[in-house]
Amino acid sequence: MTEEAKQGVSREEGGRPSTRPSLATIEALQEALLAHSYVSDRSLAVSLHLGRQLGKPLLLEGEAGVGKTEVAKVMADMLGARLIRLQCYEGLDVSTAVYEWNYARQMLEIRLLEAQGRADRESLKDIFSSEFLIKRPLLQAIEHPDTVPPVLLIDELDRADAEFEAFLLELLSDFQITIPELGTIRASTPPMVILTSNRTREVHDALKRRCLYHWIDYPTVDKERQIISLRVPGAPYVLAAQVSAFVHRLRTLDLYKQPGVAESIDWARALVTLGQADLDVEIVQETLGCVLKYEEDLHKVRGGTARSLVAEVRSGA
Repeated sequence: MTEEAKQGVSREEGGRPSTRPSLATIEALQEALLAHSYVSDRSLAVSLHLGRQLGKPLLLEGEAGVGKTEVAKVMADMLGARLIRLQCYEGLDVSTAVYEWNYARQMLEIRLLEAQGRADRESLKDIFSSEFLIKRPLLQAIEHPDTVPPVLLIDELDRADAEFEAFLLELLSDFQITIPELGTIRASTPPMVILTSNRTREVHDALKRRCLYHWIDYPTVDKERQIISLRVPGAPYVLAAQVSAFVHRLRTLDLYKQPGVAESIDWARALVTLGQADLDVEIVQETLGCVLKYEEDLHKVRGGTARSLVAEVRSGA
């Protein structure tokens, strides 16, 4: 084994050293995530490591804003891979997610064949070739031309109809897609697949069986402070600690929507923009809209509750 191999240094085409870190171990993966400003528990690193080693999709569930989508983005960046994202929504179907035929181009081809007197059965079969196929995200991930397999993100699966999950079963189990007119298309090198769900509805057991599973919870106060410091480099330590503690206390209240880590980061970024070095009652009252997104929650927190929480976090900091 060469010295470079021992140190986890790879070489790109042309023999140039690559600065991309080795991700062969759980520890290396966790360190690489941290280097890309993602603070990961070891349990998440284990799930990602197993997903890569076993070639299994990974289903991430958790409350909105805890960093599920960011996992896929960071993994694509770490691996030097293309991120292919399918954003799920109600009514999502095969033509949007998998493939559809370019009907306009097919009609033009038919008319051209008719004008040339070649509109026979054999010639018309050619209009259902890959040349006339529009590849949507799932098919793009299976039939990719990349040297490094892409990272396929199927985001907020719970927003799609339950019937849509049936389209994913073949893909998630065998990394293949069947198109009636063309046959079965298999991935020569399977993509890394990450699915996310906010658990607004239960995902079917048949899909879960095809995936590894990990739940991402709200972080501890200290971990959230670390996340804020990484994501908002200009935030003073005291401000990051106070924002983390304040948001942590907000999550103990009976709110319509508890703030996620994404809101904590946005709030800290807003406070830094306003030149704040720490929290005070006035600035909290003015910027609560960065962290709470429902009028009912704003009314509940503004006033006495906000003053009490600011006093608590200032004394704690």
